[in-house]
Amino acid sequence: MDLDGKVTLVTGAAGGIGSATARRLAGLGARLVLMDTDGDRLAALAAQLPTDTVRHVGDVADESDVDAAVAAGVAAFGRVDLHHLNAGVPGPLTRLPELSVAEFDRVVGINLRGAFLGVREAFRQYERQGGGGAIVLTASIASLRGSDDLLAYQASKHGVLGVLRGAALYGGPIGVRVNAVAPGIVPTALFTESGSGPGGGDDMARRAATTPLRRPGTAEEIASVVTFLLSADAGYLTGEVISVDGGASAVSIVRPSGGAGAWDTAPVDARLHPATHRGEEIA
Repeated sequence: MDLDGKVTLVTGAAGGIGSATARRLAGLGARLVLMDTDGDRLAALAAQLPTDTVRHVGDVADESDVDAAVAAGVAAFGRVDLHHLNAGVPGPLTRLPELSVAEFDRVVGINLRGAFLGVREAFRQYERQGGGGAIVLTASIASLRGSDDLLAYQASKHGVLGVLRGAALYGGPIGVRVNAVAPGIVPTALFTESGSGPGGGDDMARRAATTPLRRPGTAEEIASVVTFLLSADAGYLTGEVISVDGGASAVSIVRPSGGAGAWDTAPVDARLHPATHRGEEIA
């Protein structure tokens, strides 16, 4: 994959997938613009990389921060060729009736508004410099499937696919490819903030054991697909979402091989609707 000298902006670069992508890109000779809200971890990552880097501490939900990150890359390297728009948060494992507007807005602001701002500034910079390259968004298995928890996360990640497809149609005629990766269960620090209950960070390995590959993925495995999508090896690929989830999105849960009938729904329903399962009516 020929990425030697390519200037690549990575958001959420201090996190698990972002840092793994940065390391892989650096190993292939790319020059990096690293953006994250955690300046200390960003500095530690940059110090480890065998390539030229620029760091920008900022929030992808803030328009001026996104614009400034790209400007920092242009000031240092003269251009920005590639973008991995990766930053995101899961939000809390809150029952739908208790999810606050503030928390919903926070998650959607980072995950969806951040994707829009990143894509928009990428195309603005491509116009300014007279050409571009490729954009990869970090979507999720939650972009493709649903569950009763992490509602704000799911809504935001479904929205990321809308940004992806619109951007791919806009970018195609000018030679800019836009794709996404949809990771499944990949244990990183991202999910520690979602809590330690079922569906949070503590039981990720156990949940991943139900995928066809029977294990969780690694940040490096996601990074390898991101790198491919950014490279010329994916030159005729745009508008696509690549599931990197151990086969989870291929499973039909109503077939025996998908675990049909192998689990008891009563505990799930009791958690969802505790009033009903106490024999009370829900007001």
